[in-house]
Amino acid sequence: MELSDTPGALHETLKYFWKYDIDITHIDSRPTKHDGHFEFFVDFNPSASESTNAKLMASIKQIARSVLVLDERKVPWFPRHVSELDRVANRILDAGTDLQSDHPGFNDPVYRKRREGLAESALQHRFGNPIPHIDYSPEELKTWEAVYDKLEAFLGQFACEEYLKILPLLKEHCGYSRNNIPQQEDISRFLQKRTGFTLRPVAGLLSSRDFLNGLAFRTFFCTQYIRHHSTPLYTPEPDIVHELMGHVPMFADADFADFSQEIGLASLGASDEDVQKLATCYWHSVEFGLCMQQGQPKAYGAGLLSSFGELEYACAPYRPAGDTDVKPELRPWEPEEAAKQTFPITTYQPVYFVAESVNDAKEKMRRFCDEGLHRKFRARYNPNTQSVWVDRAVKPLPDTAAPKPGYGTKTLEA
Repeated sequence: MELSDTPGALHETLKYFWKYDIDITHIDSRPTKHDGHFEFFVDFNPSASESTNAKLMASIKQIARSVLVLDERKVPWFPRHVSELDRVANRILDAGTDLQSDHPGFNDPVYRKRREGLAESALQHRFGNPIPHIDYSPEELKTWEAVYDKLEAFLGQFACEEYLKILPLLKEHCGYSRNNIPQQEDISRFLQKRTGFTLRPVAGLLSSRDFLNGLAFRTFFCTQYIRHHSTPLYTPEPDIVHELMGHVPMFADADFADFSQEIGLASLGASDEDVQKLATCYWHSVEFGLCMQQGQPKAYGAGLLSSFGELEYACAPYRPAGDTDVKPELRPWEPEEAAKQTFPITTYQPVYFVAESVNDAKEKMRRFCDEGLHRKFRARYNPNTQSVWVDRAVKPLPDTAAPKPGYGTKTLEA
C-alpha cells in the first residue's frame, strides 16, 4: 500500500489491524517514485471471517493512495528459521554407512562400525547444541596426515589468495595441523565470528534442495567421517578432508560466504528445475571454481582445494599435471552457461569456469539469481533472528509439507 509521508499516516492505517484483531507478521517500507510517498509491505494472518477481512481492506483503501493485495504463492516447503534445519538434516539419501561394494572400506567391519557411530551422532544433533567432540583414532590421524602433507605441497602454488590468507588463522585458532584433525565445534565458532557461517553435522548425503536450503541460513552441512586408511589419497565421497581442507577456509571469506548464501536463498521454495540450475552452478563454482589472480587461474572451489591431483591438473600451466597430459577447457564464469554444463562426478572435470575474482563470481551469481530463475518471491536473511523474510505470502504445496524433526529416509530423490 502507498501512503503519504506525513506524521501519523502509518499509525492511522495500522489501527485498523488492531480494530479487527488481525495479527501483522511483518512490515517493510521503501520510498516510491512519487515524492512524499512511501510503499509499505504488510504481511498478516487474515481473519477466519471473510467479512472482517473485507472491512479491513475497505478501511485501508480509504486512507492509502493505492492498495494491492498479493495472493499466496504455492511453493515447495522451505525452512523459515535456522532451527527448522532440524527438519531436513536427517532426510539423507544414504546413511553414511551404505558403502558400495567398490568402496575401499566395504569389507572392513571396524571402519563400517566407526561410520555407523559417527552417523548416529550426527542424526542426534539438534539446533542450539554444541557439535560433539570426536576422538579420532591413530589410524584416522595418519590418514589425515598423509593427505594434509600432500595438499600443502600444492596449495601455496595453486590456491587463491583468500584461501591462503585464512589457512594460517585456522592453524592458529582451530588446531589445523598435519597431526591433528580439528574439531568442528571450534571451526564453527571461528566461522561464526568471521562471516556468520556455522557447521552442522550430517550423517550422509542430502538432496540438492535440502543442502542448498542450509546455505540460506549460513549453515554448511558437514560430514564427520574420514576416508579409508588403505587409500588415503582417494575417496569416492566427500569426507572431512574435503569439508575441512576444501570448504571451511573459503567460508571464512566474506565475499565467498555471501556468494554461497546467495545460492541458498535462491533455492528456498524454488522449482525443481531451478534447484537443478543452482546445484549445477554450485558444482562449477563452490566445488570446482577458479578465479584469475596474477594472470593465473587459482582455485577457490573445495573439490580442487582438497584434491592435490585435480588442483594441479586444473591450474598448472605445465604438463603432465595431475598424472595426465590432458588440458581442461577454461571458460569465463557465466552462471547462465554454467547452469547448463553437464559434469562427471568420478573423474577430473573437462571444463572449469573462471571468474575474474571471488567478488566477480558473487556478483554474477546474484544477477543470475535475480534474472535467470523463475522465482515466485524474494527471500532475505536476518542474521539477528536467524530467520528469512519473504516479500509475499507463500504456502507450501500439499506434497511438500514440513517433515517432523528426526525424520530420515534413504529413498528421497535429489
